[in-house]
Amino acid sequence: MGVEFRNEWPATLDVPALMRDGWVPVPFSEFIVKIHSRCDLACDYCYMYEMADQSWRDRPRRMSAETAKWAAWRIGEHARGHGLRNIALILHGGEPLLAGPQLISGLVADVRDAAGADVVVNVNVQTNAVGLNDSYLQLFEELGVRIGVSLDGGAQDHDRHRRFPSGRGSHVAVTAGLRRLTDARYRHLFSGLLCTIDLRHDPIATYEELAAFEPPRIDFLLPHGTWEAPPPGRGSESVGAPYADWLIEIFDRWYPAPRTRIRLFDEIMGLLLGAQAQAEMVGLAPSRLVVIEDDDQKITTVTIASDSASVCAPCTPTACASWGPTRCGARSASAGSSSAPAPRSDIRSRSFQGSKRRA
Repeated sequence: MGVEFRNEWPATLDVPALMRDGWVPVPFSEFIVKIHSRCDLACDYCYMYEMADQSWRDRPRRMSAETAKWAAWRIGEHARGHGLRNIALILHGGEPLLAGPQLISGLVADVRDAAGADVVVNVNVQTNAVGLNDSYLQLFEELGVRIGVSLDGGAQDHDRHRRFPSGRGSHVAVTAGLRRLTDARYRHLFSGLLCTIDLRHDPIATYEELAAFEPPRIDFLLPHGTWEAPPPGRGSESVGAPYADWLIEIFDRWYPAPRTRIRLFDEIMGLLLGAQAQAEMVGLAPSRLVVIEDDDQKITTVTIASDSASVCAPCTPTACASWGPTRCGARSASAGSSSAPAPRSDIRSRSFQGSKRRA
């Protein structure tokens, strides 16, 4: 039987007082694992590769099999320790298909094994679909992995941003992968489309191009922006809400006769009707997702609270081994486990739980 958790941020950040009053932190239940740190496209709006975040340059190209096993063990330990019934495993990158079928199948199997028979592990891969061939589709069929694809609309709009490093547009390659995915043999694996908004693109034409593939769901992603560096179309002195206006045009076309689900609209309508937010993009629900990078210095964000409500500070496998079970709540919760890999490098870092952050 699973544990019930509260679904909104508390009014105070006095964690010891909250715990004394019976507050239970929200455990992570969605794990985004970056299995490959490079991409075969060079999308000009990509924050990771084309903009400010250049940390990928110091990371390995591909997650090692050993790191993948550690990640799987920590995810499984966390799920069992918190009594979770369901967790989501999202294979991400870079471009995850570049990691190869052996690493992907091994990681999926290891996470399910580590989580145990009482935990349902729902696996999804988010891909640009350039490498989505029949071999991968057959593998994902065997593993029960659902597939999300990034597509920014029609050929001209998509190729404005999503190009190969040579400058050639990727729309032809992406839609070829999508046609294979939406064939009758594999359509049940199709989880949806992800589209980054560009105010220069006609919103109705964009929606129709996406809806033509009959995706189960469409996610519209706002471009990256901050107060210091606003997104395109929003200067520091600008007024109005151009992104809302763009989305409202789609809503007015979609709502009278929905052809698919649009997650942002579903979330907003649900909140207006009193439901709990299911995604971190809107609402006040704590984030339930955690990102695990592809190098062994980054398996530091999965933590289990002990029965005494203390939080495991050195939440890395080697640190747990060196501190010992009496110092570490996570280790105490899983004492006697024989499925953990052997410790290796000296990785020390503090982990945290229930923090609001973007993938």
